[in-house]
Amino acid sequence: MKRRQFIKNTVATSTLIGAGGLTLNACSSGSEKHLTILHTNDVHSHIDAFPKDHADFPGLGGLARRAGLVQKIREENPNTLLFDAGDIFQGTPYFNFYGGELEFKLMSKLKYDAATIGNHDFDNGIDGLLAQMPHAQFDFLIANYDFTNTVMDGQTKPYKTYIKDGIKVGVYGLGIQLAGLVTQKLYKETEYLDPYEIARDIETQLKETENCDLIVCLSHMGYSYENENRTDDLTLGKKTKHTDLIIGGHTHTFLERPTIVTNANDREVLVNQVGCFGVNLGRIDFYFDANGATSNGVSISV
Repeated sequence: MKRRQFIKNTVATSTLIGAGGLTLNACSSGSEKHLTILHTNDVHSHIDAFPKDHADFPGLGGLARRAGLVQKIREENPNTLLFDAGDIFQGTPYFNFYGGELEFKLMSKLKYDAATIGNHDFDNGIDGLLAQMPHAQFDFLIANYDFTNTVMDGQTKPYKTYIKDGIKVGVYGLGIQLAGLVTQKLYKETEYLDPYEIARDIETQLKETENCDLIVCLSHMGYSYENENRTDDLTLGKKTKHTDLIIGGHTHTFLERPTIVTNANDREVLVNQVGCFGVNLGRIDFYFDANGATSNGVSISV
C-alpha cells in the first residue's frame, strides 16, 4: 500500500464515563479502512479510581474501568492500537510497595502494544526499571536514549511497525532530557540524543524504507514550554516532515481536542495529550480510502 496523503479533518469531543462505562460508536465516513489509536500518559501508578469526593477528579479513573472501555472499543473495531507516553511509575503506594511490577503486569493484561519511557520511570534507578521489564508483555520504544553502556542495553527498540487491516503504522519513542531532572545515579550512563535529529532520521526510515502509511511518535518531552531551549511536542511537530501524530506526556496537559501544527513539509500534524493519572483515555480514529485519510480525535474521561 502506498503512503496516503494525510488529509486532516479533526473533530474532538469530551465524554464523561460513569462507573458503568460507555461504548463509543465509530463515526461512519464510508471509508474502506478504519484504524483506532488509544493512548494514555502520566498514569503515575494510579490503579484505583479517585474517591467520589476528590476535589479534582471525583470518581474518575481506575484501571478496571479503563480495561472495560478498551475492551468495548476493541470489540467495536478490532483494528485498534493502545499506547502509553511514559511516567508509568511513581505516585501511589502501589509503586512504593511493588516497584512497578503491578503497573507492568496490569498494562500487559490490557494488552498495551507499546510505551515510551518517562523520567519517573527511573525513580527506582535504571536497575529498578530493568528488574520490572520481565513483567511487561509490550514493547518499550525510545529512540533518543542510548542504553549501550547500561543494564538496559537491548531492552528497548527505537521504533516498531504494526499492520492493521492492511494499514502499516510506524511508531517511535522520544524521551526528555534527564540531566537536571533526574539524579544521574538513577539513570547512570544513559546517553541523551537530540530528539529532533533522531525524529527526522527515524521518520524518514519509517516512510522511505518501511513504507508506513501512518507515522506516530510517543513522546515524553512535554507539550510546550516558554523556554525555547527546551524540546517539546509542538516544536517537534513543526520540525518533522513525515510524522502524522504525536502522543505526548510529561506536562500533564489536558487537551479537549488534538492540537494541529504545520510541519516542515507544510503538512498538518496532530499533537495530543490526555492529562494524567489515568482519568482520561485518548482515542483517535483514522479512516483511509483511495482519496486519503480523515481523523476524529476524542478525549474520554474514564
